[in-house]
Amino acid sequence: MDDISSPDRELVDAVLAARPGAFERLVREYQGLCWHIIQRMVRNPEDARELCQDTFLRVHRYLHQYRYESALKSWIGRIAYTTALRHLQRKRIPLVDSAGPDDDHALVDNIGSDFDLEAACADQQTAQHLHAAIESLPPLQRAVLTLYYLEETSIPEIARITGLASGTIKSHLFRARLRLRGALEARLGVAA
Repeated sequence: MDDISSPDRELVDAVLAARPGAFERLVREYQGLCWHIIQRMVRNPEDARELCQDTFLRVHRYLHQYRYESALKSWIGRIAYTTALRHLQRKRIPLVDSAGPDDDHALVDNIGSDFDLEAACADQQTAQHLHAAIESLPPLQRAVLTLYYLEETSIPEIARITGLASGTIKSHLFRARLRLRGALEARLGVAA
């Protein structure tokens, strides 16, 4: 892990030593991750911008507590996720859709996870439908889907960010893919 955390350690040390431009570099490096997590969960651009600022204020305030037990990306992602989660709780917005199917585990056996998001984005019309379908997902599924596909975050790393069990994350990914497939099939009239 020392090799992996070496750039993290250098960046954290630079920020903690208050080297000129170090915190700005940290923000530049992780603002996309922060935005993806928060914007996908809260969907309101003004709220998302404010929550991203709050996230980096927390990162700055608590960076001295970072212990290199996980990648800096996971640690910052966890702060972003927690910030968005608190916002949703304050607004009383449910994290998951309680009206979803109860029989998801049985469906796993019948429907594979071979849904290819990149192929679905092949043309602009499909991309627009896909974006609308992603936006219709519950906040937690949007966040997990975004982390997994757009940020290319591994399931164990998503678990560290969200505090969810790996099986729960896989279940949310499955449900999200299933809902996206259904939405695309309905909108485009073809099997996705």
